[in-house]
Amino acid sequence: MPPSGTLPAGPEARPGIAVIRQDEVLTGEAVALDVQPLAFFLRAVGTLIDMLAGVALLIAVWAAAGWITGTGAAAATLSPILSVTALVLVLVVIPTAVETATRGRSLGKLAVGGRIVRLDGGAAGFRHAFIRALVGVFELWFTVGAVAGIVGALSPRSQRLGDLLAGTYSERTRAPRLPDPAEGVPAPLAGWAHVADVARLPDRVARRAARFVRSADTLDPAARLRAAASVAADVTPFVTPVPPVDPELFVRGVVAVRREREFRALHLESERVAALTAGVADAPPGFPRR
Repeated sequence: MPPSGTLPAGPEARPGIAVIRQDEVLTGEAVALDVQPLAFFLRAVGTLIDMLAGVALLIAVWAAAGWITGTGAAAATLSPILSVTALVLVLVVIPTAVETATRGRSLGKLAVGGRIVRLDGGAAGFRHAFIRALVGVFELWFTVGAVAGIVGALSPRSQRLGDLLAGTYSERTRAPRLPDPAEGVPAPLAGWAHVADVARLPDRVARRAARFVRSADTLDPAARLRAAASVAADVTPFVTPVPPVDPELFVRGVVAVRREREFRALHLESERVAALTAGVADAPPGFPRR
């Protein structure tokens, strides 16, 4: 039992215990990768595209087989054999070959930006593709995707039954667009920025000013002027001296100055903490770990 007035240490406080979040992947070298699985809706769309492509290919194969065999007794004998061969080829052989050759890609996955990978983030191989294709005959084709949809909706990474048996999932390969780099202090206000006294803005005012700077280029010119004047009026009480420039340039300058000064303050704080803890090998006994 822990002493009175103390709480038992959680997993984060115990050395040697790694806490892996649900959206992380642990590789064979015990390295946690922050990768994102493909969303359930996108997986469903990609699977639908693959199934439609399979239906079109199956019709083409059947049409080619009928043209080769023609009519008559030979056609009646060969038709069942060719039908089964076409089904195996389209439903199992071709999906396995495509995913093995493209390292987890297919037509549908290319369209939605996904790729089949192992649970440790490595590339899927022939065994994984064959298991997925074989189980897919039941959960995708025989049940028209009902089993795959139910299992995918209940699994944490939208894995269908074939993924659970093969040890795979669909990884998102299209990274979201990075935000544009933050603007610096406008050139006409470079001298003013060195002597300006810009107090910390209230959260509401700071959010409104930052939102205006991000969206100003997309606003209608008249609305842009009105918004700039309104934001500048909210910012003015916290700035001395106020530069003789238009409201929009003034707001951009204030936002840039506050951003640079807050970043510099955080950087200096980190340096001070590093200097104070440089000679400390470990925390004293009983000292909480942060």
